[in-house]
Amino acid sequence: MSSGDAMPETDSHAIAFTEHDHSGCAADVMARADALAAREGLRITPVRRRVLEILLEAHRALGAYEVLDRLAEEGHARQPPVAYRALEFLTANGLAHRVERLNAFTACMQPDAVHSPVLMICRACNAVAEAPAEPVRRALGTIAAASGFEIERTSIEAIGCCPACREAS
Repeated sequence: MSSGDAMPETDSHAIAFTEHDHSGCAADVMARADALAAREGLRITPVRRRVLEILLEAHRALGAYEVLDRLAEEGHARQPPVAYRALEFLTANGLAHRVERLNAFTACMQPDAVHSPVLMICRACNAVAEAPAEPVRRALGTIAAASGFEIERTSIEAIGCCPACREAS
């Protein structure tokens, strides 16, 4: 798959929980994020780029203050709005996901695909993987329609234990 090709949703869902070439994985996502930014006219400032790189360093959720600490270690201003604005930009433009349960963020592994995945979160190590959400959304839509409820937004998070943490315990 070339770096410009969208990763099919079903092929990427387990990547965070498997052995893989992580530097290649992160480079591929950055290339697709850059292509999306060019196509959509998004301004990826140096701080926004660095925040995305920090999120891509591991498939796990990071809080805003963890991101801010990393930026400060690298000489950026230690001002919470710096991290929050960058994270807000990344999530608003599909380059990161907010992990509600942890009040944290994770890089989107499919920045060039319009989607809202199920986030599978390891309760032990905070590793996060994206999984296809369409089957869950269809079922939820059916249940909602039957009760007259109109869904406006969903955030689906599954909490469990990743293979590495299960093996370690």
